[in-house]
Amino acid sequence: MFDAPAPARAHPFGDPQTVAISLDQARPEVVRVRWKVGGLDDLTVLGVALGVLPRDRVMLDGAVFYQDSDAAAVGPSPRFAAYLRERITVTSDGRECAGTVAPPTDLARTGATADFTCPAAVGVVAVAVRTLTDLDPAYQTLATGPGGARAVYTSDAYTHEWTLGDAVPAAGTGRSAALQITAVVVGLVLIAGGAVVVGRRRRVAA
Repeated sequence: MFDAPAPARAHPFGDPQTVAISLDQARPEVVRVRWKVGGLDDLTVLGVALGVLPRDRVMLDGAVFYQDSDAAAVGPSPRFAAYLRERITVTSDGRECAGTVAPPTDLARTGATADFTCPAAVGVVAVAVRTLTDLDPAYQTLATGPGGARAVYTSDAYTHEWTLGDAVPAAGTGRSAALQITAVVVGLVLIAGGAVVVGRRRRVAA
């Protein structure tokens, strides 16, 4: 859908792009993904690829010159929002979650945030990240999640599962666990009762 500029394809060997994945505490069905570019020149190349910035921002020798106006132009662009929704996807219980991208206030420093609304409260979700790998497959993405969880996305491994909320147990699992807990409690009660009886018998025998 989006064509990379030529002849400069991308600059994937600088600072990696990042994503932070979390659950909206007020809305347990919403997964929040914050994306941030690694090098600002990558933001310029992306803007050129999306047609938001003129092609002459990328020199014939491959040099890219970032300007503050680049982020200001790319951030509010509908093409950029569509790009994030296409290249970042969230699936919960086998169903894709609908994504919306909030207009970033400072794309260069704080990145952009996309909210993915799933059909129900989420437990384990599959998040795919394929941003910038359409410009060059050498790009990687460092990802963080709840509890210090981390992952690295690549062009060959662009999907990762994250535990964000209380996962719903499989059918029968909850009942089985409850029966096991009940059995343990009953066993402890019986053992305690037996100890009391033995103690009484010893006192009588004495």
